[in-house]
Amino acid sequence: MHTASSFTRISALAIGIAGVLALGQAHASGFQLREQSVKNLGRANAGSAVMNDDASTVSLNPAAMSNIDKNTVQADVTMIDLDADFTGSGTVLPGTPLARPVTGGNGGDPGDQTFVPNMAAVFPMHGNLEGMTLGVSVGAPFGLKTEYEPGWVGRYKAQTSDLKTVDLTMSASFEMTDGISVGLGLIYERAEATLTKAIDFGSIACATAPGGAANCSPLAPFPFKPQAHDGLFKVEGDNTSWGAVIGAQIAPSDKLAIGVSYRTEIDHDLEGTLDFDTSRAAFVAANPRFANGAGGAQLTTPSILTASIRYGFNDDFRLLADFQQTGWSSLEKVEITRENGIIVGSEDFSWEDTTFLSVGLEYDISDAFTLRGGVAQDESPTNDKSRTPRLPDEDRMLYSIGMSWNVSEAFTVDAAYQRINIDDPTINLPANFAAGEFSSLNGTYSGSANLFGVSAQYRF
Repeated sequence: MHTASSFTRISALAIGIAGVLALGQAHASGFQLREQSVKNLGRANAGSAVMNDDASTVSLNPAAMSNIDKNTVQADVTMIDLDADFTGSGTVLPGTPLARPVTGGNGGDPGDQTFVPNMAAVFPMHGNLEGMTLGVSVGAPFGLKTEYEPGWVGRYKAQTSDLKTVDLTMSASFEMTDGISVGLGLIYERAEATLTKAIDFGSIACATAPGGAANCSPLAPFPFKPQAHDGLFKVEGDNTSWGAVIGAQIAPSDKLAIGVSYRTEIDHDLEGTLDFDTSRAAFVAANPRFANGAGGAQLTTPSILTASIRYGFNDDFRLLADFQQTGWSSLEKVEITRENGIIVGSEDFSWEDTTFLSVGLEYDISDAFTLRGGVAQDESPTNDKSRTPRLPDEDRMLYSIGMSWNVSEAFTVDAAYQRINIDDPTINLPANFAAGEFSSLNGTYSGSANLFGVSAQYRF
């Protein structure tokens, strides 16, 4: 293949699949998405840095592109079906004689059925560029979507949380010697976020007026009372930024391959608008604290370190394993600021770095069909002190099965199913009178997820 032709194909593909993802929903009910590959999904994401027949390695470990010896175009889509239920309660003005329960239901199921698409293409070079492989992919490595029913008991902590990221990754790999390759990819990432929650303007008015919280008593003549004059706060923002992924692969024999990759943090300065719906609280409409205007927030998508191994017991039976560390400690808190830098809200996360461990097996039952399965353990970055309803996450176990059908030498279809069992997360959020939050929220979630994926790959 001629070099100019390769770059032309890559450019055309990038434009086309970027448009496809822009029309789709590139988000899910979790922050980190590992659904770049349906093959990988079928073995519980084991072997993600040593894949030898999967174009999605463009973004997972560019060095492993050297394993692909034909032009390869691939499309994957995974449907994530998350179920979650909250049981608990809240208290307005906790710790005071006027404490009372927060009204409202359990919020319904904050999750939803969401489709996560990914596309990738790999092009081995020839002639003077023999040993170099180019690749491009468009995917959604991070996403968050939770939405509760209006008026639920936790409305003062969270209502809607929607984070979308779409990555365009352009990678190159170089085969240094037989069995040793290195790779580098540039990541162009777009992030969009929307966060909303209710504001108890009634509590703010009565508790901050002369006389203090005594105004909040049902018997007091003060006209504004807790939970009687709710408004809605909404912040929206978007940004594009750059990151990188680097990797290496060593295959000392036909049976063994070891791969390592590292994805950098990507910093985003989300710029957008702050909107305070004060339609039911006219007394604060003229208060500069609640004025609408430009604003945004800082967001960092975390670094990811992955180490993988693939071992073939024979030509038909393979063992794969993954160790992954995600640098979630970069998400200490998210501060919502006005254009002039004044902080109008802060979401405390205090997340910790996490590890992910998985083991998978593959068996070629014939030239046409391959079966696979796997199990994984995934830590949650959240904790019992600062966990919020925006992401009621906990440690989880993953169980996967999958299959490939080689329809012909050029065309392959894959399918996979993954079950995620999530430990029951707890919510223990106190009131923060200084920040204008006059209610607490305590309770427990129960939840699980089912993932269904299909993909198609064409080689030429």
